[in-house]
Amino acid sequence: MTELSLEDATLWYDSRGDGTPLVFVHGGWQNGRAWTPQVDRFESTHQPVTLDVRGHGNTGATDADEYSIDLFTDDLEALLDHLGLEAPVLCGLSLGSMVVQNYLDRHPDRAAGAILGGAVRSMPPVELPPGTKPLLSPMPALAASLSMSGPEATFRSMLTSIQAVTGRRWLSIDPEVRATTIEAVGEVSSAEYRKIFDALYRFDPPSLTHVETPTLVVHGDQEAPPVKRQGREIAAEVDDGACLELSASGHLVNQDRPSAFNEAAETFLEERARL
Repeated sequence: MTELSLEDATLWYDSRGDGTPLVFVHGGWQNGRAWTPQVDRFESTHQPVTLDVRGHGNTGATDADEYSIDLFTDDLEALLDHLGLEAPVLCGLSLGSMVVQNYLDRHPDRAAGAILGGAVRSMPPVELPPGTKPLLSPMPALAASLSMSGPEATFRSMLTSIQAVTGRRWLSIDPEVRATTIEAVGEVSSAEYRKIFDALYRFDPPSLTHVETPTLVVHGDQEAPPVKRQGREIAAEVDDGACLELSASGHLVNQDRPSAFNEAAETFLEERARL
């Protein structure tokens, strides 16, 4: 991996191959390795770029007192400028999908395309009455859990709650993917975990009605129904959007069904190349 020095952080990223750039933004409490199946598939034909978002992976803790999706998007813009990437295809998973949506709002026609896995617009993925979200903040309970149990146990508790509500395996149907994901969570400090969660919770999704970027939303069949609904909203809101659901997969759809996800991405890329 390579370092990009920012004013208040050192961002770690990896760039391989040559060709149309594919820029991958991982999900919350994960790192760029979450996109390994896609990097391995496309490095011979494209230029896959992964990064470790602030608070995650090799980038780790930074000087910012708090995080936001806007800040993460600023970092993505800085990386694209640093690499001189024009018209990239942006791929975001979960938190990464929020970052990509934010980028598309800022630059509605700059990206060549967008692929959103486990796409979500808000946390929680439901519309709350105006003004009530700050009052319902889970941050005090989260801070207590992190203090008493740490990031890994806190994350496991969240998974248990989601499964109880949805009746689905949600995160992943693959025990190995699930174990690797939880291991990555354990590498995040309690302070950074809190800052990341706060960024997710405070995100106010932008309208995407002005976005011209072709967008593919991919969900697993074990995804939480409210998240699927938000994904359909994203695809319907942009000028050129489509939805795809893959069977036998959860929230981490790119890892549960890597071959199917890669095939869908390849088809999407080929369609963009013909335009």
